[in-house]
Amino acid sequence: MKILKNIPFKLDTEAILKQLHLRNENKQLEKNIRELIKTALSIAKPKALYRISYIENKNENSLYIDGVKFTSRILRINLDKIERVFPYVATCGKELDEISISPDDIMLSYSLDIIKEMILRSAHNYLKDYITKNYKTAQLSQMHPGSLEDWHITQQKKLFSIFGNVEELIGVKLTESFLMTPVKSLSGMFFPTEIKFESCRLCPREVCIRRAAPYEPELVKKYLEKDLK
Repeated sequence: MKILKNIPFKLDTEAILKQLHLRNENKQLEKNIRELIKTALSIAKPKALYRISYIENKNENSLYIDGVKFTSRILRINLDKIERVFPYVATCGKELDEISISPDDIMLSYSLDIIKEMILRSAHNYLKDYITKNYKTAQLSQMHPGSLEDWHITQQKKLFSIFGNVEELIGVKLTESFLMTPVKSLSGMFFPTEIKFESCRLCPREVCIRRAAPYEPELVKKYLEKDLK
């Protein structure tokens, strides 16, 4: 297992202000947001951890990774010809949760949410590039527990069990409802693929800010009908 702590990141102040659709009439709000960005830059400590894990005991709708059983037909099919995967957890860091903002200050709270998301993406992309470079993987795809009904969010607990105490390692805690805190954290498995896999193509959810590809019902059908031997 490897922990990445000194993860570089940047915050594009003008891009954040543009995303907030500020029209230059609220100078005080803009000033507060700029100060918030400076604070985030000074205290944020994004982190990630991963390990090299090996697959065994592949069944029709399940498989074992490092001795832990995961149940998902789609995961099973995606890893059909693969022996090695990279389970991971990445986070913007709990330091940003220590920034105190009034519940009534909706715009500033939203600004902090955008900042956390940007820093999480930096940590996630850094981790992906790190694995690609150090393990000579031409292309990595990924799956996340809870992103598809087929791989239920309750399997987060099994993913976390591969690492031990993730909260002690990088500050990410799994709640009783299998969500993560800090909220801007991401967990899943990277795996090498010739053709990039996108969970979005199998997800019928219409409203999703993270959608990266259109829903393809025919692809879902192919997964359900695929013959596994």
